Amino acid sequence: MQPLSRRCPQWLLPVLAALALCGPALAPAAEPAPASTSTATDQPRRGMSMQKVESAYGAPSKRLQAVGQPPISRWEYPGFVVYFENDLVLHTVVKG
Repeated sequence: MQPLSRRCPQWLLPVLAALALCGPALAPAAEPAPASTSTATDQPRRGMSMQKVESAYGAPSKRLQAVGQPPISRWEYPGFVVYFENDLVLHTVVKG
């Protein structure tokens, strides 16, 4: 097998080394996550039953019937939407 210097052009190795060293500096800055007025404590948590959600947050403004198998239903509240699998919270989505 030929040495690396014979297989690559002379300028390629210094360029690759420079990119490896300054690559993170050239990456775009990460945008901060949008501020949310809701916290995880004021939303239903995964695994809560429908009965517990209703007793803690009141009746939803809208209930959509379950669809699919396993049955997935949705309850809409003013600040968030709760998705249930059977009668347990699967996911809560904060409205934007």
